[in-house]
Amino acid sequence: MTSVLVSIVNWRTAEMALSAAEAALAALEGIDGAITIVDNASADGSEAVLREGVLRHGWDRVRVIQSGCNGGYGAGNNVAIRAGLPGGGRPDFVYVLNPDAFPAPGAIRALLDHMEQHPETAIAGSFVHGPGGDADASAFRFFSMGSEFEDAAKTGPISRVLSRWIVPLPTPSETTRVDWVTGASLMLRQSVLDRIGLFDEAYFLYFEETDLCLRAARAGYATDHVRNSEVTHIGSVSTGVSTLRRLPGYWFDSRWRYFAKNYGRSYALAATGARAAGCLVLGLRRLLGGRSQQNPPHFLRDLIAHSLRTGWRSVVPEKGTATATPARSEP
Repeated sequence: MTSVLVSIVNWRTAEMALSAAEAALAALEGIDGAITIVDNASADGSEAVLREGVLRHGWDRVRVIQSGCNGGYGAGNNVAIRAGLPGGGRPDFVYVLNPDAFPAPGAIRALLDHMEQHPETAIAGSFVHGPGGDADASAFRFFSMGSEFEDAAKTGPISRVLSRWIVPLPTPSETTRVDWVTGASLMLRQSVLDRIGLFDEAYFLYFEETDLCLRAARAGYATDHVRNSEVTHIGSVSTGVSTLRRLPGYWFDSRWRYFAKNYGRSYALAATGARAAGCLVLGLRRLLGGRSQQNPPHFLRDLIAHSLRTGWRSVVPEKGTATATPARSEP
């Protein structure tokens, strides 16, 4: 029988992670598999809360693992993937779920059925929406120089001209092949992971699922957005990151690593220049009194400072432990 391992990474949101596990258990009904909750060294008593909660509910399909360090979202999921199923078995598929995401009863089955019917698909993601039903961005194009300029400029005429490079896709009305899907709810084919590798642990947070989808695409596999797999996502619960707050340093690290690793240092520098130019366009429009969106506070300053520090490197060096949470929320 086909088996699924559900991976939930927790950092200081133990009660929320237990709620996510409860929803995942319901969605696993009739499917062989188990749930692993990885606590990424929360150091706030989360591990004890998780273990007590699993024991209290009598969940024999759920286990808790302590990672020992907060190495990031991808690293935490890798702990679960490497551990495999209880008893040492290897799953056929891995379902990665945010601790603040709650799959509908048929969500995991919809992803599993799609993957079994499409052997060329390595990664499948869900239709993700907020508690009120409003769709979250969950299907995307790969990042590029064009997308960097468009996203920073946030100006209607520019966005219309560069529409084919806009990263977030309109919410698909049916199952659709895409470049990448949100890491809040995605299913991975274990045999493909064996070939291309697990999450790149040098990404502490952000861009790790994009990198994985790009590696799968370059190996000849597809990524699909499965519309009838629905997941409710609260978002930014443990990251605390929103578009209205200054972006943390690890966002800039991950962004640089994605471009430099996958396209080369020259392309990464050009993409940074394109984003800086977009920021200047936005600033000019605001100076002239035009109504426009905003970039996060100090964004251009932080982008330039980061580029001066790391732009001479081909990629950002491997990281060790960091202090921010590895829960997932798209910027």
